[in-house]
Amino acid sequence: MTIRQYGWNEYWINQWGGMAGQEAAGESLTPGRVVGDFGSKYRILTEDGERWGELSGRLRHSLEASGDYPAIGDWTAVKIAEGGQVIIHGVLPRRSMISRKAAGTQPKEQIVAANVDTLFLVSALNDDYNLRRMERYLIMAWNSGASPVILLTKADLCDDPGANIAEMEMAAPGVPVHAVSALTDSGRDALLPYIGEGRTIALTGSSGCGKSTMVNWLCGADLQLTQEVREDDSRGRHTTTRRELFLLPDGGVIIDTPGMRELQLWEDEGGLDLAFADITQLAVRCRYADCRHEREEGCAVLEAVDSGELEEKRLQSYHKTQRELVYQAAKEAKSKRKGGAGSGQKAASSRSRKYGWRRDLED
Repeated sequence: MTIRQYGWNEYWINQWGGMAGQEAAGESLTPGRVVGDFGSKYRILTEDGERWGELSGRLRHSLEASGDYPAIGDWTAVKIAEGGQVIIHGVLPRRSMISRKAAGTQPKEQIVAANVDTLFLVSALNDDYNLRRMERYLIMAWNSGASPVILLTKADLCDDPGANIAEMEMAAPGVPVHAVSALTDSGRDALLPYIGEGRTIALTGSSGCGKSTMVNWLCGADLQLTQEVREDDSRGRHTTTRRELFLLPDGGVIIDTPGMRELQLWEDEGGLDLAFADITQLAVRCRYADCRHEREEGCAVLEAVDSGELEEKRLQSYHKTQRELVYQAAKEAKSKRKGGAGSGQKAASSRSRKYGWRRDLED
């Protein structure tokens, strides 16, 4: 195995040389990718193979204020210690970052995966199928910088997958939608354009939607444990409990993530407008530039609902999600004001630092 097989390419070589080359050489650091996130411990893939890794004391201390710890998919600067373990001294700037609000009452960001090129949003064609939930996943995907692709799994359980594809395409303007079945080995060829040398794909979706089965299917090996979903409601158990990265036989890598019972959105960096692109385009024709699409005269969005061009439930979902994002932003701002500078730094989004080189020897 080589780091090039795991995505190390000219882009990352330039990042390493341009931002850390001199310092890295002086500190005998080497690049390594996070291929397993186990909380306080990481699995790091270096040119010498996979090793267990942990944060240096300085880096851990510097990250305690921000909470911006390395995530699955990150490229790191590591030093190989005695005994073969590696010490993580820094994290290279991320090209993309998939995140959500962490569980709990405090406004805190949880990074799901980093440096992903294509994000497969997975929904099974059973009772797991849900248009409104997919709208939320699309916002997360568009905000991340990764390209979203919708996978409708377990197509063998559906009498007419084409109808579901058409319906999902209406709810996700411009996003590719594919129906696949690992059981019948159908739809795999449609996914090959997203897979290849140097590319990283990731899977996300609710528990039981078939992510681990997809990993095994695409990798051609039983790498991930799978379980049957409950027959009464098609809900799955948390089979995958940690984030891991696997090498694909066709080139590139794939990241599996634990299933989400509920997706709480973090920040919006244009993802709302992209996920609801049909409403965004209609809004251009509204009489008032600040139209809220509720009761205003000359609202092109409401006119589209009245004419049947736009589904009323989709507009309701747009309003609900918009209110949630506004509330989340206000809650984060309040947390910063309440705690002063220190708390503000702790609550600040790591997104504002994703282009910065983070290492333990910074001034």
